[in-house]
Amino acid sequence: MFRTNPSREFQPETVNIEDLVPQDHLLRKINETIDFSFIAEKCRPLYCQDNGRPCIDPVMLFKMLLIG
Repeated sequence: MFRTNPSREFQPETVNIEDLVPQDHLLRKINETIDFSFIAEKCRPLYCQDNGRPCIDPVMLFKMLLIG
């Protein structure tokens, strides 16, 4: 008799992103070597402090451009 277990389809799975990226990956080395905090300070005057939607982190956007 053929049976399936439908309850397994919707079981949550916990994934740790740190486990998915190898310790010797180039992006880890870049992140450890370069301090990207200066980007946030350079971009702060370009954003309104009390109006509009919250922005996407400028550091993350810069990293995406650098990697891409």
